[in-house]
Amino acid sequence: MGEISCLLEYERELWEKGYNLVAGIDEAGRGSLAGAVVAAAVILPVGLVIEGIKDSKELSPGQREKLYFQILNKSIAVAVGIVGEREIERINIKQASRLAMKKAVNSLRIYPQYLLIDAETIDSGLPQLKIIKGDKSSQSIAAASIVAKVTRDRMCIQWDALYPQYGFKKNKGYCTREHREALRKYGAAPLHRRNFVKNILCQENDKYEQISLFGGVSNK
Repeated sequence: MGEISCLLEYERELWEKGYNLVAGIDEAGRGSLAGAVVAAAVILPVGLVIEGIKDSKELSPGQREKLYFQILNKSIAVAVGIVGEREIERINIKQASRLAMKKAVNSLRIYPQYLLIDAETIDSGLPQLKIIKGDKSSQSIAAASIVAKVTRDRMCIQWDALYPQYGFKKNKGYCTREHREALRKYGAAPLHRRNFVKNILCQENDKYEQISLFGGVSNK
Protein backbone atom coordinates (compact mmCIF):
# COMPACT_ATOMS: atom_id res chain seq x y z
CA MET A 1 0.00 0.00 0.00
CA GLY A 2 2.89 2.35 0.76
CA GLU A 3 4.38 1.81 -2.70
CA ILE A 4 1.05 2.61 -4.36
CA SER A 5 0.68 5.73 -2.21
CA CYS A 6 4.13 6.92 -3.31
CA LEU A 7 3.16 6.41 -6.95
CA LEU A 8 0.24 8.81 -6.53
CA GLU A 9 1.97 11.72 -4.79
CA TYR A 10 2.37 13.84 -7.90
CA GLU A 11 -1.11 13.02 -9.16
CA ARG A 12 -2.77 13.79 -5.82
CA GLU A 13 -1.08 17.17 -5.62
CA LEU A 14 -2.36 18.04 -9.09
CA TRP A 15 -5.86 16.68 -8.44
CA GLU A 16 -6.10 18.87 -5.34
CA LYS A 17 -5.25 21.87 -7.52
CA GLY A 18 -8.10 21.04 -9.89
CA TYR A 19 -6.15 19.25 -12.62
CA ASN A 20 -8.40 16.26 -13.23
CA LEU A 21 -6.90 15.28 -16.59
CA VAL A 22 -3.27 14.48 -15.83
CA ALA A 23 -1.33 12.65 -18.54
CA GLY A 24 1.68 10.51 -17.76
CA ILE A 25 4.19 10.24 -20.60
CA ASP A 26 7.11 7.87 -21.19
CA GLU A 27 8.98 6.21 -24.05
CA ALA A 28 10.50 2.87 -24.97
CA GLY A 29 13.40 2.12 -27.28
CA ARG A 30 15.53 5.19 -26.72
CA GLY A 31 18.73 3.20 -26.29
CA SER A 32 18.04 0.57 -28.94
CA LEU A 33 20.28 0.08 -31.98
CA ALA A 34 17.31 -0.54 -34.26
CA GLY A 35 13.78 0.48 -35.02
CA ALA A 36 11.48 3.22 -33.84
CA VAL A 37 11.24 4.97 -30.51
CA VAL A 38 7.71 4.64 -29.12
CA ALA A 39 6.10 6.98 -26.61
CA ALA A 40 2.79 6.67 -24.79
CA ALA A 41 0.52 9.13 -23.02
CA VAL A 42 -2.02 7.90 -20.47
CA ILE A 43 -4.74 9.78 -18.58
CA LEU A 44 -6.10 7.83 -15.61
CA PRO A 45 -9.26 8.70 -13.66
CA VAL A 46 -8.90 10.68 -10.45
CA GLY A 47 -8.31 8.33 -7.53
CA LEU A 48 -7.84 5.18 -9.59
CA VAL A 49 -5.30 2.70 -8.24
CA ILE A 50 -4.10 -0.09 -10.52
CA GLU A 51 -2.66 -2.90 -8.41
CA GLY A 52 0.77 -4.12 -9.46
CA ILE A 53 1.66 -1.17 -11.63
CA LYS A 54 5.30 -0.09 -11.63
CA ASP A 55 8.16 0.74 -13.98
CA SER A 56 7.75 -1.53 -17.02
CA LYS A 57 11.39 -2.67 -16.75
CA GLU A 58 10.61 -4.24 -13.37
CA LEU A 59 7.78 -6.38 -14.74
CA SER A 60 7.80 -9.67 -16.62
CA PRO A 61 6.37 -9.74 -20.17
CA GLY A 62 3.28 -11.51 -18.86
CA GLN A 63 2.74 -8.94 -16.12
CA ARG A 64 3.15 -6.11 -18.63
CA GLU A 65 0.58 -7.63 -20.99
CA LYS A 66 -1.95 -8.06 -18.18
CA LEU A 67 -1.45 -4.50 -16.95
CA TYR A 68 -1.51 -3.18 -20.51
CA PHE A 69 -5.09 -4.37 -20.97
CA GLN A 70 -6.10 -3.02 -17.55
CA ILE A 71 -4.67 0.38 -18.47
CA LEU A 72 -6.52 0.42 -21.80
CA ASN A 73 -9.79 -0.57 -20.14
CA LYS A 74 -9.59 1.77 -17.14
CA SER A 75 -7.97 4.88 -18.55
CA ILE A 76 -9.76 8.01 -19.72
CA ALA A 77 -7.49 8.17 -22.75
CA VAL A 78 -4.41 6.39 -24.12
CA ALA A 79 -2.33 7.17 -27.19
CA VAL A 80 1.06 6.34 -28.65
CA GLY A 81 3.51 8.29 -30.78
CA ILE A 82 6.11 6.67 -33.01
CA VAL A 83 9.25 8.10 -34.62
CA GLY A 84 11.13 5.82 -37.00
CA GLU A 85 14.81 5.03 -37.33
CA ARG A 86 15.50 7.36 -40.27
CA GLU A 87 13.99 10.32 -38.42
CA ILE A 88 16.03 9.36 -35.34
CA GLU A 89 19.17 9.55 -37.46
CA ARG A 90 18.15 12.90 -38.87
CA ILE A 91 17.25 14.77 -35.68
CA ASN A 92 19.02 12.65 -32.96
CA ILE A 93 17.47 10.35 -30.39
CA LYS A 94 16.74 13.00 -27.76
CA GLN A 95 14.72 15.11 -30.18
CA ALA A 96 13.09 11.99 -31.64
CA SER A 97 11.99 10.89 -28.14
CA ARG A 98 10.54 14.34 -27.47
CA LEU A 99 8.76 14.27 -30.82
CA ALA A 100 7.28 10.82 -30.13
CA MET A 101 6.03 12.10 -26.76
CA LYS A 102 4.47 15.15 -28.39
CA LYS A 103 2.79 12.93 -30.99
CA ALA A 104 1.36 10.75 -28.22
CA VAL A 105 -0.07 13.76 -26.37
CA ASN A 106 -1.54 15.23 -29.56
CA SER A 107 -3.17 11.87 -30.36
CA LEU A 108 -5.11 11.65 -27.09
CA ARG A 109 -8.86 11.74 -27.76
CA ILE A 110 -9.27 13.93 -24.66
CA TYR A 111 -6.73 16.71 -24.26
CA PRO A 112 -4.95 16.75 -20.87
CA GLN A 113 -4.68 19.66 -18.47
CA TYR A 114 -1.23 18.77 -17.14
CA LEU A 115 1.68 16.56 -18.22
CA LEU A 116 3.90 14.39 -16.03
CA ILE A 117 6.88 13.36 -18.15
CA ASP A 118 9.65 10.89 -17.43
CA ALA A 119 12.99 12.74 -17.48
CA GLU A 120 12.04 15.00 -20.37
CA THR A 121 10.13 18.09 -21.48
CA ILE A 122 8.19 18.55 -24.70
CA ASP A 123 7.24 21.45 -26.92
CA SER A 124 3.72 22.14 -25.68
CA GLY A 125 1.71 25.00 -24.28
CA LEU A 126 0.48 22.71 -21.52
CA PRO A 127 1.86 22.93 -17.98
CA GLN A 128 4.25 20.05 -17.42
CA LEU A 129 6.65 18.54 -14.93
CA LYS A 130 9.83 16.66 -15.79
CA ILE A 131 10.34 13.87 -13.24
CA ILE A 132 13.63 11.99 -13.09
CA LYS A 133 12.84 8.27 -12.81
CA GLY A 134 9.21 9.22 -13.15
CA ASP A 135 8.23 5.64 -14.01
CA LYS A 136 9.18 4.76 -10.43
CA SER A 137 7.36 7.65 -8.75
CA SER A 138 4.18 8.32 -10.76
CA GLN A 139 1.43 5.83 -11.54
CA SER A 140 0.51 7.75 -14.70
CA ILE A 141 4.07 7.65 -16.02
CA ALA A 142 4.44 3.99 -15.03
CA ALA A 143 1.25 3.25 -16.99
CA ALA A 144 2.66 5.08 -20.00
CA SER A 145 5.92 3.14 -19.71
CA ILE A 146 3.97 -0.14 -19.85
CA VAL A 147 1.92 0.91 -22.88
CA ALA A 148 5.02 2.12 -24.73
CA LYS A 149 7.01 -1.01 -23.86
CA VAL A 150 4.27 -3.48 -24.86
CA THR A 151 3.60 -1.60 -28.09
CA ARG A 152 7.26 -1.58 -29.07
CA ASP A 153 7.85 -5.20 -28.02
CA ARG A 154 5.06 -6.25 -30.39
CA MET A 155 6.77 -4.31 -33.15
CA CYS A 156 10.01 -6.15 -32.34
CA ILE A 157 8.27 -9.48 -32.97
CA GLN A 158 7.30 -8.22 -36.44
CA TRP A 159 10.87 -7.05 -37.08
CA ASP A 160 12.18 -10.43 -35.98
CA ALA A 161 10.03 -12.14 -38.61
CA LEU A 162 11.59 -9.91 -41.27
CA TYR A 163 15.18 -10.14 -40.03
CA PRO A 164 15.49 -13.26 -37.83
CA GLN A 165 19.30 -13.21 -37.91
CA TYR A 166 19.42 -10.26 -35.47
CA GLY A 167 17.23 -11.71 -32.71
CA PHE A 168 14.98 -8.66 -32.37
CA LYS A 169 12.30 -10.69 -30.59
CA LYS A 170 14.73 -11.41 -27.77
CA ASN A 171 17.01 -8.37 -27.65
CA LYS A 172 14.42 -5.74 -28.69
CA GLY A 173 17.14 -4.10 -30.77
CA TYR A 174 19.41 -3.42 -27.80
CA CYS A 175 23.16 -3.88 -27.77
CA THR A 176 23.60 -7.48 -26.64
CA ARG A 177 26.67 -9.53 -27.50
CA GLU A 178 24.64 -11.69 -29.88
CA HIS A 179 23.27 -8.61 -31.61
CA ARG A 180 26.76 -7.17 -32.10
CA GLU A 181 27.99 -10.49 -33.49
CA ALA A 182 25.09 -10.57 -35.96
CA LEU A 183 25.93 -7.05 -37.09
CA ARG A 184 29.53 -8.03 -37.71
CA LYS A 185 28.42 -11.10 -39.64
CA TYR A 186 25.49 -9.74 -41.68
CA GLY A 187 25.94 -5.97 -41.67
CA ALA A 188 23.12 -3.57 -40.82
CA ALA A 189 19.49 -4.13 -41.76
CA PRO A 190 17.29 -1.28 -42.99
CA LEU A 191 15.82 -1.10 -39.48
CA HIS A 192 19.14 -0.29 -37.82
CA ARG A 193 19.96 3.20 -36.63
CA ARG A 194 23.17 3.39 -38.58
CA ASN A 195 24.86 6.10 -36.55
CA PHE A 196 24.20 4.07 -33.38
CA VAL A 197 25.58 0.89 -34.95
CA LYS A 198 28.67 2.60 -36.31
CA ASN A 199 29.48 4.16 -32.94
CA ILE A 200 29.08 0.88 -31.05
CA LEU A 201 31.17 -1.24 -33.38
CA CYS A 202 33.83 1.37 -33.97
CA GLN A 203 34.36 1.51 -30.21
CA GLU A 204 35.13 -2.21 -30.30
CA ASN A 205 37.32 -2.12 -33.39
CA ASP A 206 38.55 1.14 -34.91
CA LYS A 207 39.56 -0.72 -38.07
CA TYR A 208 36.08 -2.06 -38.76
CA GLU A 209 35.21 -1.05 -42.33
CA GLN A 210 32.00 0.87 -42.83
CA ILE A 211 31.24 -0.90 -46.09
CA SER A 212 30.96 -4.22 -44.28
CA LEU A 213 28.34 -2.69 -42.00
CA PHE A 214 26.23 -0.81 -44.46
CA GLY A 215 26.50 -2.86 -47.60
CA GLY A 216 22.90 -3.93 -47.11
CA VAL A 217 21.17 -7.09 -45.97
CA SER A 218 18.14 -8.97 -47.19
CA ASN A 219 15.30 -10.10 -44.97
CA LYS A 220 15.72 -13.72 -45.91
